[in-house]
Amino acid sequence: MNIFDFLERAQIRFPKKDALIFEGRKITYGEVYKQACCLSAALSKRFALQRGDRVAIFLPNIPEFMLSYYAVEKLGAIAVSLNVMLKRDEVEFILRDCGAKALITMPQLLEQVPENILTLRGTVVVGETNRIGCLRFFDLIAERPTSEAPNVRVETEDGAAILYTSGTTGQPKGVLLTHGNLLFNSQATHHHTGMTPEDRLLCFLPLFHCFGQNFIMNTSVHVGATLLLHERYVPDEVLESAAVNRATMFFGVPAVYIRLLSQPEIEKKLESIRYYFSAAAPLTVQTVRKWRERFGQIIYEGYGLTETSPFASYNHDSEYREGSVGKPVQYAKIKVINEKGETVASGELGEIAIKGANVMKGYFNRPKETVQVIRDGWFLTGDIGRMDADGYLYLVDRAKDMINVSGFKVWPREVEEVLSNHLDLAEAAVIGVPDPVSGEAVKAFVVLTKDVQLFEKDVIEYCRACMAVYKAPRYVEFIEALPRNPSGKVLKRELRLRQQDTKKVA
Repeated sequence: MNIFDFLERAQIRFPKKDALIFEGRKITYGEVYKQACCLSAALSKRFALQRGDRVAIFLPNIPEFMLSYYAVEKLGAIAVSLNVMLKRDEVEFILRDCGAKALITMPQLLEQVPENILTLRGTVVVGETNRIGCLRFFDLIAERPTSEAPNVRVETEDGAAILYTSGTTGQPKGVLLTHGNLLFNSQATHHHTGMTPEDRLLCFLPLFHCFGQNFIMNTSVHVGATLLLHERYVPDEVLESAAVNRATMFFGVPAVYIRLLSQPEIEKKLESIRYYFSAAAPLTVQTVRKWRERFGQIIYEGYGLTETSPFASYNHDSEYREGSVGKPVQYAKIKVINEKGETVASGELGEIAIKGANVMKGYFNRPKETVQVIRDGWFLTGDIGRMDADGYLYLVDRAKDMINVSGFKVWPREVEEVLSNHLDLAEAAVIGVPDPVSGEAVKAFVVLTKDVQLFEKDVIEYCRACMAVYKAPRYVEFIEALPRNPSGKVLKRELRLRQQDTKKVA
């Protein structure tokens, strides 16, 4: 099955239904299908694209992203999504690494694209540009093929998309997801969220990220729902859109929910929302409880990684448990293992391993790295967690983020949970810093709530009163905001790079 079949089926069932709404512009499923087919034919004609060729999509959340994505899939080619915040050297690395045959971008991003990528047969631009050799996106859309080419037949194990990891431990790696991976993800998302054709999905999370692309966009098309697309998260615009467009499903990351909780009188704007979901980073129990108390609804939570398409666990179809990321999604398996690969007892910590049709085919052109993380079909996540007697999974932290204080293990998330309960702290992130005596010490970066004065010693004393002293921060730095990637994850590598010459107080 080609993932393009999602769109073909939707336009047969709902040809005049809005597939997406963007800045007041409405595009029906029939129109999306027709334009994607025209673009697909033009790409094939101009660049001689074949099954398995890579086409880079360097676009923000605009309708042309969806059109480009499905046009590429129709050809049996592989869509390679690029983060729109990447700079020239980073873009060049990905284009060379994946061997992109074509690129679709826009004038504002074109300056980050080098002109010496030998594999590129051409560049398509959404808008106007003076760069020689570029084709206009809307000219290609306007080309009417003499006959509609059939969808290229693919197998479930054929590549459909490559999404690059953030590269926290070196150069980014391309995660190769198959048509089977994407089908599994959309079916699991449909099953667990209860999404229907009548739903209207707020989508401000980036489509170049696995959460926005697979969990939201692909599932929306799979079901025949309507996507309320936003280029980025601007609170007032998103809230207004939710009210005007009568949104029914809200997908966010923890930072979004934390910020919304700080805004007064927004209940009316969100009254049509029937379902809230969070992923990409763990929700604190404090956030879950505050949301439930204020809005009377649960924020359902999922867990997964780009390497698992991303959906792997869900909290929950029948019994929601605070602090957990739930149980494995339908037809997937999860276990917690020790260093020998043995399953640990309930409640014990270990590395989380995932198996199922959601697990990636591998890292593109990196067989050595692939075999290091996929063993006997199990993907080794690098995440540390525990599973209770009922099979509910609880995330503890990334293995590489563990802090060793005089031989004692400290998990940053445990400290962050304590800090989240402090009424004067809006957000917090914890890392380990070198220490000549204990090896490492705990350092917290905290963001204050508005109009609050707090000192380093106040935060340290608070934590020491709530947890073992060795777990409490030895250092506290007050910052304006935590650095995050587009999916909402805190960029701890940036925190580690910050200078620690002076201790800041607010």
